[in-house]
Amino acid sequence: MTIFLRKFISILIGSFFIAVGINFFLVPSELLDGGAIGIGLVSHYVTGVQVGLVIILINIPIFIFSWFYNRSFFYNSLHGMLFSSFMIDLFYPLHAIGEQFNIPIVFAILGGIMVGLGIGCMLWFNTSVGGTDLLGLMFARHRNLNPGVIIFMIDFLIVSIGSMIISDGSIFLSCLTVTCVGITTSLVSAMKQEEQ
Repeated sequence: MTIFLRKFISILIGSFFIAVGINFFLVPSELLDGGAIGIGLVSHYVTGVQVGLVIILINIPIFIFSWFYNRSFFYNSLHGMLFSSFMIDLFYPLHAIGEQFNIPIVFAILGGIMVGLGIGCMLWFNTSVGGTDLLGLMFARHRNLNPGVIIFMIDFLIVSIGSMIISDGSIFLSCLTVTCVGITTSLVSAMKQEEQ
């Protein structure tokens, strides 16, 4: 029961950090992140569709894959993905407040740190927001690599492609965001490895 409670708290706190990072910091400056979140942000900027909804849709084939090839990741990440997607859409009104204080370079850094803390908090208890983070986590565990580094590389690829689609966004600032996400996630993951 204690492990379940800790995992629930990590999902709750992680989802809060991710939702605030995205809606208060990234959306007002039209910044991108990597992974499913980045794809959700690109879709939002282009069509106005909710970021959390896109994350759920992207995760359907990934979770089908994990069901057949690594069922423990399926069980560990499904609730994290669903809850964080819900929180991202629930906290969307924060973007209006963020627009009043928008300093793009500061928002790129703080948004990246917030999202990285959220992802790292979830990874601490072997859960995630799914998407390419889940693929990165599965690959990292299979190869005994730091999941933050793998997620970091995937994110840069998605941001590069997304920046070509979003004309108003800054590729430099989005890359800065991804760097902050990757460093923060890696630091949190390293702290867990030291604890073990």
